[in-house]
Amino acid sequence: MGKPSDVLTTVEAGRLTIRGVSLGGVYTSLHVPELDLFFDVGFPVRQAASAGSLFISHGHVDHIGALATVLGLRGLVGVRQKLRIFLPAALAPHIEELLLAVSRLHHWPLEVDLVPMEPGMEVRLRNDLFVRAFRTYHPVPSLGFGFVTKLKKLKPAFGHLSGPEIAEGRKAGLALFDEVERIELAYATDTLPLVLEREPWLLSSRVLILECTFLDGRKSIADARAGCHIHLDELLPFADRFRNEHLVLMHFSQIYRPSDVHRILAERCPVSMSNILRVFAPTGDYWPG
Repeated sequence: MGKPSDVLTTVEAGRLTIRGVSLGGVYTSLHVPELDLFFDVGFPVRQAASAGSLFISHGHVDHIGALATVLGLRGLVGVRQKLRIFLPAALAPHIEELLLAVSRLHHWPLEVDLVPMEPGMEVRLRNDLFVRAFRTYHPVPSLGFGFVTKLKKLKPAFGHLSGPEIAEGRKAGLALFDEVERIELAYATDTLPLVLEREPWLLSSRVLILECTFLDGRKSIADARAGCHIHLDELLPFADRFRNEHLVLMHFSQIYRPSDVHRILAERCPVSMSNILRVFAPTGDYWPG
């Protein structure tokens, strides 16, 4: 039968590491340690248990099923701070009910800090890093998340000023700086490709993590659309529009072996897309589990 692949997949995307698992309909949970966050919690990734923030895309079990386990892991590793959970606003009361029920079973409160979000909302995560929610297209309430750094850049008209002169100008209330935004990372899963048309900035995020559930004729575009998922046939027309430094494709269907995923993408993606592509799938023939 062969040896099953390692449990976690890891890809490097510039300065970011993306580690976890993703298999459409089974589990998705991705940890980005450099930003102290993880996406979805369909699988209890131990290394992600101590992260400060969790971003839930929607309420299907393959994306939230391990939430209670991860909260329990936080206790085991000694994390005292409540986990901040960013999620679609419509999902918040159901997560509260879920955690209350599990707390009763557990005889211990599973306490979190819920941050309900609507499309267009922005929340500061740290001094220079913000998260923005955007609409994705799935049969249940769902969101994608973009992570933006905001930096102050001296206006060209003041480029001749010395450091002390800049300091004096700031004290005097002069508008010396422009605010420059840079989209560091974006995450969109369980969605129609319409999201790329409605949110074109996704195509220029430094790193874009994007679902691509179906890859060839084993499932049609109509099949993919019926479940509100992306088919590679609908992604390929965007190949020359991606301006990302790294495009991480994930959430592949279990109708493919991991080796099929790598082969099909290598065969079907044009060079312009292959050059930035990172395939979030094991390299062997078996999915974890």
